[in-house]
Amino acid sequence: MKAIFCIGLAALLFLNACESDNDSTQNKTPISIKITDAPGRYDAVLLNIDEIEILTSNGRTILDVDDNEPFDILEFSMGKDTLLATETVASGRLQEVRLILDDEGNEIIVDGERHPLATPSGQSSGVKIKVHDELIPNVAYTLLLDFDVASSIVQQGNGGYSLKPVIRAIPEAVSGVIYGVVVPLDAAPKIYIEIGDERIGAVTNAEGKFYFPGIEDGTYTIVIEPENEAFANDIMENVVVETGVAKDIGTITLDSASL
Repeated sequence: MKAIFCIGLAALLFLNACESDNDSTQNKTPISIKITDAPGRYDAVLLNIDEIEILTSNGRTILDVDDNEPFDILEFSMGKDTLLATETVASGRLQEVRLILDDEGNEIIVDGERHPLATPSGQSSGVKIKVHDELIPNVAYTLLLDFDVASSIVQQGNGGYSLKPVIRAIPEAVSGVIYGVVVPLDAAPKIYIEIGDERIGAVTNAEGKFYFPGIEDGTYTIVIEPENEAFANDIMENVVVETGVAKDIGTITLDSASL
């Protein structure tokens, strides 16, 4: 009778262990964090990301960045991105992503000259990015961080530079893209899309190209504002975006401001 009891108890413990392992697996989501860039008019912007903190409604997870070496974010623009980290995190409502920068290695290069990037908040509490999305157990999830260099770099009065990151979080494959070209190149325009209360900005690269990832289904107005005052502003209305589609709006030729 004692032997039967022991066998039954062992079987019960085994089943409970299996259920526990199964529950832990079912409550986890594989996540990948990538980063891309909206261009800026600098030689290079070097970031040294130490780790990434993921907060969901069911827990907090720290992701070590694979290389943990400074990289030039300007190399990953116009649809290019780089993988920062992958990990399995607690499923549930994704609430916040936090980038924690290393104390050293964050620099900007302007006209061939290196300058340190002052990033106090990024080093201590981290750069916080609010996200509202659902992580489904066992369904792989990829989050693309769109780093707006042109809006993130602030030149200080003493000639130095500080980093106040402007970053959008984009769930991959659930949005569309808008891209195009603005000429003449010396117009050096800024391009804006208004999405609700948010105004997303970009600048053209050396070839006059611009690229907006992570745009939801809808109809938008694009505003072009040249930094060169010799050229007039322009507006393109009724630009339709569809999920999973890269919308090429072609070449926009700016008129002279005197016309």
